[in-house]
Amino acid sequence: MVNTDNSRHGQHGQHGQHGKHGEDGKVTAMTLDDFKATLTADTPPRVSGALVALWQDAKGDWEAAHATAQDIDDQTGAWVHAYLHRKEGDEGNAAYWYRRAAKPVAHDTLQAEWDRIVSELLNAP
Repeated sequence: MVNTDNSRHGQHGQHGQHGKHGEDGKVTAMTLDDFKATLTADTPPRVSGALVALWQDAKGDWEAAHATAQDIDDQTGAWVHAYLHRKEGDEGNAAYWYRRAAKPVAHDTLQAEWDRIVSELLNAP
C-alpha cells in the first residue's frame, strides 16, 4: 500500500489517475508503469512525499525534488536525498545520505536507481 499522507505535497484530486483508489479517492496501489504514466500530468499523484520528490525529479525539477526530500526526516527521505545528490554529481554528499538511509551507495545507472527506489516505495507497507 502506498503511503498517501502528502498534505503538503502534490495532491491531485482529478479523476483518471493510474492505480487503484480507495473510497476517499487516494491511490492505494500503483505499479512502476502506472507511476511513470503520471509523468504526463501537471501535478503528481496522491502518493508519499518521497514519491512526489521522485516524480518532480523525473519531470526535470531537481530543485523542487530536493526541497521535498529535505522535508522528509526518515530513511526514505534520506534515500531519495542520496539519489538526488548522486544525480547532481556530489558524491560525498550522496554518500552521507546513503549512510543516513542505511543503503549502499548505488553504482548502477541513475534511471535504474530511480526505478528501484520508486518500485520499493510503491510496494512499501
